[in-house]
Amino acid sequence: MTQQVDLLAIAAHRDDAELTCGGTLAKAVTAGHRVGILDLTQGESGTRGDAATRAAEAERAARALGVHLRLNAGLPDAHLANDEASRLTVVTLIRQTRPRVVILPFPVGRHPDHRVASELGRDACYLAGLAKYGDSAGGSPHRPFKVLYALAYREDPVKPSFVVDISETFDVKMTAIRCYASQFEGAKAAGEIHPTGLDLYELIRVQSAHYGSLIRRPYGEPFFCYETLEVQDVLQLGVQSL
Repeated sequence: MTQQVDLLAIAAHRDDAELTCGGTLAKAVTAGHRVGILDLTQGESGTRGDAATRAAEAERAARALGVHLRLNAGLPDAHLANDEASRLTVVTLIRQTRPRVVILPFPVGRHPDHRVASELGRDACYLAGLAKYGDSAGGSPHRPFKVLYALAYREDPVKPSFVVDISETFDVKMTAIRCYASQFEGAKAAGEIHPTGLDLYELIRVQSAHYGSLIRRPYGEPFFCYETLEVQDVLQLGVQSL
């Protein structure tokens, strides 16, 4: 079976992709695209649960989302580094999966792994396209066309470049998140999600509803990209102004 995908989410930890872009991944699957997740670590340093538990939960979550492929880079949890060995590992997996679009964590985050994963992922996307880089990596050169950053749960004053309407896949996103019972059951916070006193699942719903409201939809997931987005037809733009 081919491991090539159209869309690849690269995340520091098992459960990060579900939290930040799970609705978008499920929507892409529904649209007929091949979708994959690359978790950089195995969760061995997590406060709750262990690596084996997280692996089983991640497989259930992947099935819930309907993604075609889930890989793990086996890099050290809580000790991620953007070093040569790590870049070579991720380059190998990018050449193996050959995505057109990659979703990365936002470059700013509370967890050091999230910040490093963003930089490591971006560097690896570039290096994977160099013909003479990484002879031991294997595979022919491949550079993704687009790199996006998941903005969910950010406190920074960063306006999303766009928001994906996940109203029809929000329940799928929540089903995938609930697969991580060892991490989230009874929790009030997780990753970049700060506690407000609400149950974590309700907090995720509120956040998704907020971003959905920005595009006049029930639920949304926000993304940022550095490039200016192209519009072919201004008459096809969504979101009413007045």
